[in-house]
Amino acid sequence: NLQTWRFLIRQAHPWKEQLFVKGRKLPAASVWSGMMVNELSPQEAAENWDLPIEAIDEIVAYCEQNRGLLEMEAAEEKRRLAEKGIDIEP
Repeated sequence: NLQTWRFLIRQAHPWKEQLFVKGRKLPAASVWSGMMVNELSPQEAAENWDLPIEAIDEIVAYCEQNRGLLEMEAAEEKRRLAEKGIDIEP
């Protein structure tokens, strides 16, 4: 992906490629999924995570553009947890 992100950055991780919010150990996908699960507006999300609204807009754009990667990484995370005997299903 050649796009330059203002609020997102790659962080060293053994297998994850998704971007994180600059200056935080907060994956973009965590914000995006939190918004969907809790039905938060961009303004509510900005307040919830103490981020500028522009960062939220960028997170949403990034996650929508990279949905396949995020779904793959979520499945891999679930697989790794199951391998350790950790069940994350409700």
